[in-house]
Amino acid sequence: MKINHQLFPLVLFLYSCRDIPIFLGAHLNSMAKRSKHDPANPLLPLHGNLEDLKKAAKNCQACDLWKLGTQTVFGEGAPNAKIMFVGEQPGDQEDLEGRPFVGPAGKLLDRALEDAGIDRKKVYVTNAVKHFKWEPRGKRRIHKKPNAVEIAACRPWLDAEIAALRPKIIVLLGATAAQSLLGRDFRVTQHRGEFLQSELASHVMATVHPSSILRAPDEQARHDAMKQFITDLKKIARVL
Repeated sequence: MKINHQLFPLVLFLYSCRDIPIFLGAHLNSMAKRSKHDPANPLLPLHGNLEDLKKAAKNCQACDLWKLGTQTVFGEGAPNAKIMFVGEQPGDQEDLEGRPFVGPAGKLLDRALEDAGIDRKKVYVTNAVKHFKWEPRGKRRIHKKPNAVEIAACRPWLDAEIAALRPKIIVLLGATAAQSLLGRDFRVTQHRGEFLQSELASHVMATVHPSSILRAPDEQARHDAMKQFITDLKKIARVL
């Protein structure tokens, strides 16, 4: 079924009511109607596996970011992964390669996982938004934070990934990822590294996005930020 843009006000209302556990993917599919005037949005499989979802998401036009990004960057990883990492959106390198967490922040995540004793090959990584939002700065494409409409438009895909994978642990990397699933009032700075009560998974934790470590002002600050990030991930390793 196609995602009707007339439903976006409802999506945004539900997005603001994060204390109500709703899986928007199923909700939107049950309400969406086909329309010849809608963009060519793909069918969102209600009971699709991760591969089905990835194929369907390739042509998603639920928001205007498809015009800006090179391609949809869907999640990837072990199909039976117990841990799902959710970031904000793909970056420049991810957009070009069509894979999540392959750029500088992804490489830093790989090192942190290794130090924490978590096998990178056994996790699943994805983003709250599946297209790269950017603005030009000279010849470079600079990351631009997605807005509430774009996050809400992509939420059904994230919900469908969670439903298909059924992870034991969900780790939310950064404010956008955390607020997309836990509510706009959630603050990573207040609850970082805590295990949170949620119907999303048995264990849910929010921490910083690896890109924030790369933006630290100096080497010592990056070292300290990395150490704290690894400490958060070690809590996840102990749960496993």
